[in-house]
Amino acid sequence: MTNTSETRPAIESISTSAELRRWYWLKAELEARAKELNLSYAGVKFDILDRIAHFLDTGEKVKPRASGRATKSKFDWHSETLTPETIITDSYKNSQNVRRFFRSQMGDGFKFNIEFMAWMKANTGKTLGDACDEYRAMRQRESAPGFKSQIARDNQFNQYTRDFLDDNPELGMAEVRKYWALKRALPSETGRHVYERSDLDLG
Repeated sequence: MTNTSETRPAIESISTSAELRRWYWLKAELEARAKELNLSYAGVKFDILDRIAHFLDTGEKVKPRASGRATKSKFDWHSETLTPETIITDSYKNSQNVRRFFRSQMGDGFKFNIEFMAWMKANTGKTLGDACDEYRAMRQRESAPGFKSQIARDNQFNQYTRDFLDDNPELGMAEVRKYWALKRALPSETGRHVYERSDLDLG
C-alpha cells in the first residue's frame, strides 16, 4: 500500500540515495539537480538518477555510463544495397534505406516497433532474411487473442496506464493522468510507482 501521509520534498533537500529513490522525478528535474551538483547529466533518466544517488552517498562524481562498445563495421545502412543475405552489423541503423528494404519484402504495412528494433540491435551476425522471419513471427504473436506488447521496465507511466485501464475499463486517459499525477507525488519504498486499486481513493 502506498504511503499517503508524506509529501514529496524538494530534490535539493534530499541527502541520501535511499530517499532520492523513494520519489518519482522527471528527467528535467534530475538534469537540473545534476547540473547544480556539477555532475554529468548525459544519458537516460535512470543513469542520471544513479549518478546523483552515488554522489549523495559517496561524494564521488562518476562518469556517464558508456553507451556501448565502439562500432567496428563500416557498413553504411543509409546507402548500401540490402538483400536478405545482408548481415546485421554492429553499425546497424533504422534508416530509410532499411525501411524500404523491409517494405519490399513484407509489404507497405511494415512498421518499426520497439520490440523489433530491440531485436535488430541484439542480433548482430544474423541476416536481414532472419529479421524478416522474426518480424513475421512477431506479427503472428500479436494476432493471438489476449496478446499484450512488452513495456520497458523504465516506462512506469505506460505500465500504470495499462494496469489502470485493465482494472477500470469504464474510465479513460483523463482519469489515468489524474491518478498518475497523484500517485507519482507520493513515496514508494520500492522506488517504483505501480497501479493499485486503492489509487482511486487518492482523488
